[in-house]
Amino acid sequence: MRSFPKNPEYLIRFDDVCPTMRWSVWDGIEQVLIANDIRPILAVVPDNHDPKLYQEPADPRFWDRVREWKARGWTIGLHGYQHRYVTEERGLIGCNRYSEFAGLPYVEQHRKLSAGIEILDREGVHPDLWVAPGHTFDGHTLQALRSLGIPTVSDGFGFVPQWDADGTFWIPQQLGRFHHMPFGFWTVCIHIDELVPADVAAFAESVQGFRRFFTNVPAVQARYEKNRSHRVNEVWAKALCWSKRMRYSGGRSPALEPMRND
Repeated sequence: MRSFPKNPEYLIRFDDVCPTMRWSVWDGIEQVLIANDIRPILAVVPDNHDPKLYQEPADPRFWDRVREWKARGWTIGLHGYQHRYVTEERGLIGCNRYSEFAGLPYVEQHRKLSAGIEILDREGVHPDLWVAPGHTFDGHTLQALRSLGIPTVSDGFGFVPQWDADGTFWIPQQLGRFHHMPFGFWTVCIHIDELVPADVAAFAESVQGFRRFFTNVPAVQARYEKNRSHRVNEVWAKALCWSKRMRYSGGRSPALEPMRND
């Protein structure tokens, strides 16, 4: 039997978590999460080389903090490897025309993913799922992730979480801010580096308004364990993907770099 949410469910995801992120904002956001017992996805960049993510001085306790988040039951996502866009491929989702992974050979993708996982493992925070920089990845990425023991992906525009025919569990990510929805499953993705300290109060207000609808990754995995690909979900995902592609049409990352072994 397929599971479908009669009431809205919201999962919060924070992208670009790294030592040099905007801590002046995050510290306030973190306190709101703790106070409301919200367990988000934290997409951690294992070895950041993206200058855009150098927002504030590096926190020397970064990995200690990641371990603390993991101990709280927060979900740690593998957010690429170095967050460097090296191809102009759109990948499976198709929103952006730049990627750290899409278009690269399987062996190269596997190497980069393995290196990222090794860093997190060394710090005692094995990733629970995959979060792609720029929403761009391809079939080789998913194949490599499954071979490395990470079958869960936070991405795609589906209506509900589900397993696909290849053995990947998709947790859809459709929103960039909170919207009141009558039903359905929704992941809200927030980029800390796009906020300023004054935005913390607005975030706290949103949390209060949506508090009874929040969920977390372990609960999602348990509830939707039996969901398999369904035509209705696929049609919905393609329609929303197309609307997103129209919005982001023509986008190219100024951080695009020549492909090279690193």
